[in-house]
Amino acid sequence: MSVPVCADTIRTRFSHAMSAMYRDEVPLYGDLLSIVADVNRRVLADRPALAAELRARGELDRLDVERHGAIRLGTAAELAMMRRAFAVMGMWPVGYYDLSVAGVPVHSTAFRPVDEAALAANPFRIFTSLLRIELIEDAGLRAEAEAILANRRIFTDEAVRLIERAEAQGGLDEDDANRFVAELLETFRWHGDARVGADAYARLSAAHRLIADIVSFRGPHINHLTPRTLDIDAAQAEMQARGIDAKAVVEGPPPRAVPILLRQTSFKAIEEDVVFPGDQPGQHTARFGEIEQRGAALT
Repeated sequence: MSVPVCADTIRTRFSHAMSAMYRDEVPLYGDLLSIVADVNRRVLADRPALAAELRARGELDRLDVERHGAIRLGTAAELAMMRRAFAVMGMWPVGYYDLSVAGVPVHSTAFRPVDEAALAANPFRIFTSLLRIELIEDAGLRAEAEAILANRRIFTDEAVRLIERAEAQGGLDEDDANRFVAELLETFRWHGDARVGADAYARLSAAHRLIADIVSFRGPHINHLTPRTLDIDAAQAEMQARGIDAKAVVEGPPPRAVPILLRQTSFKAIEEDVVFPGDQPGQHTARFGEIEQRGAALT
């Protein structure tokens, strides 16, 4: 193998490819990125001290990089292979979240870079949830969901081969790194042809809409990406002015002179056309566009 491509570089290429794919799949997300870019330009022009502070911290050049995305997996085997895929990009599981306490039948972690140099290069992370299938109360539906998930393969053969090659030789060369990004992207791509019938989809949705989202399709399509804004209230107002169906309020602490913690908002999940077996048309609602404004962490 020639000189391996740095994991940070592969992660950056992947995050850019993911963003471009999501803009194609959800055009409204492109509008959201445009709003964020306009707001950030105005804030930096109006607040030169903030611009200087961001530049000194090395954050100005990565301001337009999406900070995170989110996916939902169906089985432990899918999670195990996803962990190996993320490792190729220098992303490691950090934290544990049991969302069942909020009535959501998943538990989650965030795959992200962990050292300062990697975070400075590209902080992209993917919040990854795994279905807790034991929380499906109906035994028959639970068995049906297990059977459906057992028969799907979310990674291409080439993606698996490249993951194994990266593990065996300690990285990927230029050509393999580019192929890896393209092949792994297929795992996150939206496919509107459902793997279950309309009746099964309805029963899965009745149990929980996330169960239907996880079980009914070919793989863990990216369900949102999140760029960073420097003024989330201005971005929220601009979304509403353009007629985008945004959340009613910004979530998180109120605005303050020194921002703290995380504030976020989004446009609501869009309705997407799907086709059930037998060419039966339907609709699915899961994917949205989110923005965040990051304040100071507190101890």
